[in-house]
Amino acid sequence: MFHPLQVTAVEQLTEDSVAVTLAVPPELRTAYRYEPGQHIALRRTDVGGEEVRRTYSLCAPASEAPETLRIGVRGVEGGVFSTYALKELAVGHSVEVLPPTGRFTLAPRAGYFAAIVGGSGITPVLSIVATLLEREPEARFCLIRSDRSAASTMFLEDLADLKDRYPERLQLVHAFSREEQAAGLPSGRLDAERLSTLLPALISVDQVDGWYLCGPLGLVEGATTSLRELGVPRTKVHQEIFHADAPTGPATAVRAAAPASATVTATLDGRSGSWPAEGGESVLETVLRNRADAPYACKGGVCGTCRVKLLDGDVQMDRNYALEPEEVDAGYVLACQSHPTTATVAVDFDA
Repeated sequence: MFHPLQVTAVEQLTEDSVAVTLAVPPELRTAYRYEPGQHIALRRTDVGGEEVRRTYSLCAPASEAPETLRIGVRGVEGGVFSTYALKELAVGHSVEVLPPTGRFTLAPRAGYFAAIVGGSGITPVLSIVATLLEREPEARFCLIRSDRSAASTMFLEDLADLKDRYPERLQLVHAFSREEQAAGLPSGRLDAERLSTLLPALISVDQVDGWYLCGPLGLVEGATTSLRELGVPRTKVHQEIFHADAPTGPATAVRAAAPASATVTATLDGRSGSWPAEGGESVLETVLRNRADAPYACKGGVCGTCRVKLLDGDVQMDRNYALEPEEVDAGYVLACQSHPTTATVAVDFDA
């Protein structure tokens, strides 16, 4: 359920990014508790009469009863919400926000962890690193990040503060794709070939207990390929793709034949309903025509907000950048990308 939260700070991070802080009233703090790495969906309903939703990762250390929520917003060309955040959003404004969600998380525990991030992909990892090092004295972290230049780097000071606080337990490695550094890595993109050479030189790859990849699809796919080539088990690799407005990569090449008619049954907040699906629409679209409170954000198969468990029937997903293979094997699908391929389909948003 969306709640209006008041903006208490808008900090300019770079020329094209800001950090936004939202106040959480006491009666909602339990509802807005979050794990490090989770995100929130924000909604605007005053854009040409249409509703606009976007997801943004929480960047502050996790809290069981947060007094505030802090997110990082980077401008996207043509982005309705990011443009609003950068140019219009101000202290005192109110924003509608869903409670935190997401499974790109790391519960604090002893061990050695690493992340490879690009651009605004630093946002959830900042929360993960800060929470882990603060709560678990036996944890270490190696953060490898890629940005265009120093001037475009989000949360540079926040990470510098963490490095000062935990100099022996936090290793920072920075690569710029469009700027040479006086010291450190030479400029260039962190593609699969470069990472396959770089990673063994930086850290003991086989000793890392968990890898966290976040950012543009190309970076995440390249890092995944590199780690696979280096023998890292897939179960140790966790990923989150950004840039939901323009998902990269082909949709499913051939969609299975749809039934002449289909009925979608959905359980949401303990209530179930059944409705006929209209030609070509996704499971989410069918549900939204009848239950406006169905959760979603990007509609691009990226954020995972509309994850449901398939209880009956079959569907075909066009894209999936949010679910782990284990989740798919357990019967979970993305409602925004799923199209019925049987006459009846039943899903559970509460599972």
